[in-house]
Amino acid sequence: MENDYKINSYKFVAEPFWVDFQGHLTMGVLGNCLLNCASFHAADHGFGIAEINDENYTWVLSRIAIEMTEMPYQYEPFEISTWVENVYRLFTDRNFSIVNKDGKTIGYARSIWAMINVATRKPADLLKIHEGKIVNYICTPPCPIDRPSRITLSDEGEIASTHIVKYNDIDINGHVNSIRYIEHVLDLFPIDLYQKKRIRRYEIAYVAESYYGDKLDFYLSKDKASELETYDIEIKKNGTDVVCRSKIVFE
Repeated sequence: MENDYKINSYKFVAEPFWVDFQGHLTMGVLGNCLLNCASFHAADHGFGIAEINDENYTWVLSRIAIEMTEMPYQYEPFEISTWVENVYRLFTDRNFSIVNKDGKTIGYARSIWAMINVATRKPADLLKIHEGKIVNYICTPPCPIDRPSRITLSDEGEIASTHIVKYNDIDINGHVNSIRYIEHVLDLFPIDLYQKKRIRRYEIAYVAESYYGDKLDFYLSKDKASELETYDIEIKKNGTDVVCRSKIVFE
């Protein structure tokens, strides 16, 4: 097919240390796999971290939404495909599909990325970096889930948890790793909820960076207007600045 070279697929196995107490891949690990695939795909097409780091740039995740009908079980192989859907001046849309061991599509994800200058932390013009060649990889296979939404708490919410940023939270860029926020959000809910229900959709939008020693407050609000059990989460650092917002839908 014409677009085959624009779409890359990567194989994984649900290792025992990647699954939860029920034997299913966790959302945090799936998020890591998606981010790895984004990195692999970018590198395979000439705009990976290693290439742009030489020019003092790096990729940052702005938003991601993941919808799953089921999760791979322990030891089961699964495959993730990824492609670039759109490229704007300051952002790019990247999509994913997740296929199980039987070749059945069990989920999709939509994400928004920016390329920033490492020194200034300001976004780069994607249409100028490497002469804008990233647009050569745009393609539009189906991704039948909603785009990341604008997450707002339906009320002020209550502080459900507080966390002081520690060593294991920090990544090579010196700030809290994007997946660590997902893991901390998942820990806000009791284990019996995960025994009764599964995560249908997970969204997170990153607003600002947080660093070692920062105090993170997790505000939790239940969306009473939603037909499904839906929660909105806002994470603030040091009592003031919003770091990120998240939405989780159980069914």
